[in-house]
Amino acid sequence: MTTIPMTPTRSRSAVDGAAAAVRVLWKLRHDPAGIVLTLAAPVVLVLVFGYIFGSAIAVPGSGDYREFLVPGLFATIAFNIIPSMITMARDSGRGVVDRFRSMPISRVAVPFGQAAATAVYGLLCLLLMAACGLLVGWRIRNGIAPALGALGLLVAFQFAATWIGMFLGLLIGKEEVAGQLSVLVLPVGMLSNVFVPTTGMPAWLRTIADWNPVSAVAAAVRELCGNPTAPTNGAWPLEHPVVASLGWTALLLAVFVPLCTARYARPRA
Repeated sequence: MTTIPMTPTRSRSAVDGAAAAVRVLWKLRHDPAGIVLTLAAPVVLVLVFGYIFGSAIAVPGSGDYREFLVPGLFATIAFNIIPSMITMARDSGRGVVDRFRSMPISRVAVPFGQAAATAVYGLLCLLLMAACGLLVGWRIRNGIAPALGALGLLVAFQFAATWIGMFLGLLIGKEEVAGQLSVLVLPVGMLSNVFVPTTGMPAWLRTIADWNPVSAVAAAVRELCGNPTAPTNGAWPLEHPVVASLGWTALLLAVFVPLCTARYARPRA
């Protein structure tokens, strides 16, 4: 009797991806320090920027700075590609990726699992930051349904951004180098409307900040939650932040899922 080899299917890829996501989440239990640091970061961000810098920063329309800040911090957390970049570089450098390549699983399964797991514990970070924000004065003013829409948007954007981190980690291939280069990622989040309105920036810098995907996501969350917003400066992404955020999310997925999958499937030289 001849055995006909099975071809990969979408359902098989989904099962493999779910198993890879469970593996990533299961590994976290062996890293309590990492869990504490990950969950503590949102608390520190809210306290440092909300209380130390908040009194020195004015919000257009005399709005409360903490209500302006917290949605921006949500967007910053969602765009944090450093953990996935370092994790993938570590797995690549230690040969873990090579071992997965030799297994009869879909090539997209492991990156998908990493992105899904990141979205899960990223959701926990966002919920913790929301609780912290409520304690310091941030409020949801448009009702629970738009707020849940904002949360879904943030999780989707984080899922898309994680593919950028994984692709860069595969390109770098070494954990130490990825850790050193992670400092270059920070300006991407800073060059936005997360912490301050972009109106006072030089024209050329303001254009970059206004078209930064992080700015669109921050503006979308502010709009959905009814928080103070910043001037749009005529920039289309800030005038239509929800649509722009969905567009950026789709574009990042369309570009980096194929790039990351192809790089993951390619053996190291």
